Amino acid sequence: MEDVVKIASYICQRYQDQFGQRIDEMKLHKLLYFAQRESLIQLDEPLFSAQFEAWKYGPVLVEIRQLYKDDMLHESLSPESIKKLEGVFKMIFSHYAPKDSWSLSILTHGELSWQKARSGIGEDEPCSAHIQIEDIRKDAQRIKLRRALLKHFKFSNA
Repeated sequence: MEDVVKIASYICQRYQDQFGQRIDEMKLHKLLYFAQRESLIQLDEPLFSAQFEAWKYGPVLVEIRQLYKDDMLHESLSPESIKKLEGVFKMIFSHYAPKDSWSLSILTHGELSWQKARSGIGEDEPCSAHIQIEDIRKDAQRIKLRRALLKHFKFSNA
């Protein structure tokens, strides 16, 4: 597993390089969530051990919040880690990073892991319940199956 601060730093820097602007905090948290889920899809292992909280607008890594606000996300991810995780980052930056933060928030609200963590909590109520990695793994399996089916139907209809 990687250090979540290094992953967050890498996402911030790559976003700056690719889009020419600083990533906003909400988008950073959502991209971290999708990177965690994508690592489970592609590598069958969590990307980092930090746990998301199920906040009103989607998953949030509390330990990243203050570092982002203080502009302290400048840790380096090793070249070996970047190479190992390139498929994960490629998916995140091609599919999710171009979307606006509110669209990503809506997408995370469709995740069963976020819904389960917020079970019994009102829509506008604050929530600090942790999103369990086992539940993110279930979302990952659902997405993996959907991709396999889409690929199958795409090729069978070609």
